[in-house]
Amino acid sequence: MRHPQHVAIIMDGNGRWARARGLPRSMGHRRGVEAVRQAVRAAGELGIDYLTLFAFSSENWRRPKEEVDELLGLLKHFIRRDLADLHKEGVRVRVIGARDDLTSDIRGLLEEAENLTRDNQRQTLVVAFNYGARDEVARAMRRIAEKFAAGEVSLDGLTADLLDEHLDTAGIPDPDLVIRTSGELRLSNFLLWQSAYSEFVFLPCLWPDFDRQAFEDAIAEYASRDRRFGGLSREIAS
Repeated sequence: MRHPQHVAIIMDGNGRWARARGLPRSMGHRRGVEAVRQAVRAAGELGIDYLTLFAFSSENWRRPKEEVDELLGLLKHFIRRDLADLHKEGVRVRVIGARDDLTSDIRGLLEEAENLTRDNQRQTLVVAFNYGARDEVARAMRRIAEKFAAGEVSLDGLTADLLDEHLDTAGIPDPDLVIRTSGELRLSNFLLWQSAYSEFVFLPCLWPDFDRQAFEDAIAEYASRDRRFGGLSREIAS
């Protein structure tokens, strides 16, 4: 079966999972962290080189302070509990998203995760934190504009490849497969540039229920697709 090299996941449905069981939203987020652990483990076992998880969007700050504090606490707990195991398993951690406005403790944890695992090569776990795709593109354009104003980039040099090089995901291949749980059919400002030719699989299950079987089902659906990248299908080309 044809496997994707890079899978990106929009982890959606923690709150609805908790509400359906009469539990506080915080319990849904906690169960969601366990689903993260399962997904990272399954990706490694399935031979997926890059796994990107949409952990916290730049719009999530609009949620109630109690919920934001819960999500940040879970991030800290995940890094402190799981980072050593990820490092031992040869997983490299990359974090994408804006960092300038983050508190020093959160920024320090993210940098610690990246620095400790920088030389690992078995798998790359990309954590999208305080991430929004439009903001990412805008930040990249500002950096390019500064170089253009300084004469470091010519007008002819303003290419799609140059923008690629200034995105948070520089050096990471575009996702082959984007999965979203909870039955919602939208990207929610996630990897808009990088997903131009990705395959999309929308699963009805809520994120805390996402397990290895759901992962394998999404990959099987991906393998059945005919990826043309603007060209002819395999059947017509043959």
